[in-house]
Amino acid sequence: MNSIRKTQNSKLGVGVFGGTFDPIHYGHLRPAQEALEKLALAEVRFIPAAQPPHRPPPVASPEQRLAMVELAIRGRPGFRVDDRELRRGGPSYTVLTLESLRTEQAASPLCLLIGMDQFLGFESWRRWQEIPELAHIVVLSRPGAAPGSLPAWARGRETENIAELQQTAAGRLVFLAVSPQDMSATRIRAALAQGDPVAGMLPDAVLEYIQVNHIYVRSR
Repeated sequence: MNSIRKTQNSKLGVGVFGGTFDPIHYGHLRPAQEALEKLALAEVRFIPAAQPPHRPPPVASPEQRLAMVELAIRGRPGFRVDDRELRRGGPSYTVLTLESLRTEQAASPLCLLIGMDQFLGFESWRRWQEIPELAHIVVLSRPGAAPGSLPAWARGRETENIAELQQTAAGRLVFLAVSPQDMSATRIRAALAQGDPVAGMLPDAVLEYIQVNHIYVRSR
């Protein structure tokens, strides 16, 4: 795919980055930073899920996961934590979060930041047909990665021109190449349980919080 074409005018809007963040790590932070810069976003909001509907329950408590996100983004301009899914409780459906954000953002652009796996499973999401009407969809993918033929709902939405995102509040689809990150929360939790090193996978402040609070320690 061709590179994204930038514009020199106003900031795009809000990037919406949801996840379990159990724990948050550089595999989240670095792609979000690239999206912030490449899309000229005003901010990226990290929104921890209360109850992720498509995966097992988190190991860390909601309060711990929120604290870890706060520590991870501290001092990083353009990053913000948003706890609306934790306050709402129950299954964390993206469509409900976007509806809530849309009431606050009026006609400003929203960009939902997701991975390629999420894109490929998009039609399993609750009320997925409504999501492109609430936000642009930005798929963070490895350089050169392509989804193959687009599903019917995505045809006609794809663009490489950021100006098209700036001109409308929602409805477009962008595949944004970001640097590959060879790490996952599952791998980090397993390493922590074994006492193996995880240096370089997550911020020091997050690791210290995990150690002080004995999160992910294997029960004996």
